[in-house]
Amino acid sequence: MNKNAENLNLIIKNENKAIYSILSKKGREIYFPKKGLLIQGSEAKGKDINATIGIALEEDKSPMTLKIISKQFNKKNIFTYAPSYGKLKLREKWKEMILKKNPSLFDNISLPVIANGLTHGISIFGYLFVEDEIIIPDPYWENYNLIFKNGYNAEIKKFPLFSDGFNIDGLEKMLNFDGDKKILLLNFPNNPTGYTPTKKEVEKIVKVIKNSAENGKKIIVASDDAYFGLVYEKGIYLESIFSKLAEIHENVLAVKIDGVTKEDYAWGFRVGFITFGIKGGNKKLYSALADKVAGAVRGNISNACHLSQSLLLDAFNDPNYKNEKNENYEILKSRYEMVKKVLKKYDNKYFNPLPFNSGYFMCLKLKGIDAEKVRQKLLKKYDTGVIAINDKLRIAFSSTPLSKIEKLFENIYLACGEIK
Repeated sequence: MNKNAENLNLIIKNENKAIYSILSKKGREIYFPKKGLLIQGSEAKGKDINATIGIALEEDKSPMTLKIISKQFNKKNIFTYAPSYGKLKLREKWKEMILKKNPSLFDNISLPVIANGLTHGISIFGYLFVEDEIIIPDPYWENYNLIFKNGYNAEIKKFPLFSDGFNIDGLEKMLNFDGDKKILLLNFPNNPTGYTPTKKEVEKIVKVIKNSAENGKKIIVASDDAYFGLVYEKGIYLESIFSKLAEIHENVLAVKIDGVTKEDYAWGFRVGFITFGIKGGNKKLYSALADKVAGAVRGNISNACHLSQSLLLDAFNDPNYKNEKNENYEILKSRYEMVKKVLKKYDNKYFNPLPFNSGYFMCLKLKGIDAEKVRQKLLKKYDTGVIAINDKLRIAFSSTPLSKIEKLFENIYLACGEIK
């Protein structure tokens, strides 16, 4: 059991033995990560440079938004309950947008069901499918631990994300281990590394999955597309890998889990989507899967926020939607390019950047230096916040003003030198 969970259990047991005795197994194992991203981010709050928070900010540090979100709306789109499946017109619109953003995708996919944000969508996916284990490339978003390990008592089977690019061999070995059922989660652009596979790597990934399915494996592949669309280099696969998996084999169920959080700069709206695709899939099958998702939503939160759904549907139909998204994309791309430029100034004495080409983040892998000590030094001496993950520092250039990026890496380099 996790040490944080044990500490919480001890407090509860000492204060009220009756409450401790009625906690479920999951209740005893759940915890709030005391050295997790949220705590590290809170410690960096108010710092001159705060590259911890996973949102996009303007140069003045205000939240990056779409102006069209603030348009007027009427009461019937606010105060009534939304269906547990989500607002039908929004579901239809999101499916239309998925097909438009993924032109190689056949129209043989389900109508998306709406969850209360992407995290909730991943949890509902776990509710429906995850029992014993799930395969995830490492490094990965720490919230997967809470969702799958603590939420569903599943073991996360890790393999290194990188091996001269995406680790194809590692994926193949994981899929070919004993057991007929394999659950795989892929997150591109990846959090925390900011990596998306190249077009050639995607073809290899798909081939490995298809070969395993042809050999009798029953495979579920979840695509966590939280940062979809934020790709900054040529030669990188621009569509969701879901578009390559939704029709490859009757033994491969592709699940696209996405949302407006990062795609549409609406972090607090908490609207996510769950979409299915499988070769030979039909309306009856997809309807049954949607019923199961909606049932899980109903039994968990009843329904996602009607106000958020109404505002988003209005925004998606606004003629300025595409232009405003492009404006924000260009700001994030300019920060990405500045990070690339600034990193060229530094030797490999203290750290190496992990491969990155997309998303909100990039990672520095430290060389024999304690990442947590560096983070503390940055907070206390350099007025700078970053996230420490094992032997790595995660940098959110999405929330770092362009004018601060050079100073950010200078501070990191100096702090590493002091700790070293």
